Amino acid sequence: MQDLVQDRSVGDNSGAIQIRVEVRLFNSLVPHGHGRPVQTVPLPAGSTVGDVIRRFGIPPRDVYLVLINGRDPTPTLGDMVNQERTLEDGDVVALSGPVPFSWGYGAPVV
Repeated sequence: MQDLVQDRSVGDNSGAIQIRVEVRLFNSLVPHGHGRPVQTVPLPAGSTVGDVIRRFGIPPRDVYLVLINGRDPTPTLGDMVNQERTLEDGDVVALSGPVPFSWGYGAPVV
């Protein structure tokens, strides 16, 4: 019986536990959704924004904005997006490529 117990710390939700997040793709990232810019996807508990980006086959350099439940997890303007942010069940993850007249093109965001 002891062989069946896995060595995990208290609170570790990784492994067989799944979460579901809604992913919304915008602008130049829409084609990565293969005709479905809004999808609900199952992920292992403990998944990150980076896991979502990789799942959709998006080159990280093409992601200019990430919003999780309407909030930007990236600490400062001009930084690379925060791919390490852990997701929770029910989160809505919006991913956008560059937008003309946005920070990525050199114009200030007003």
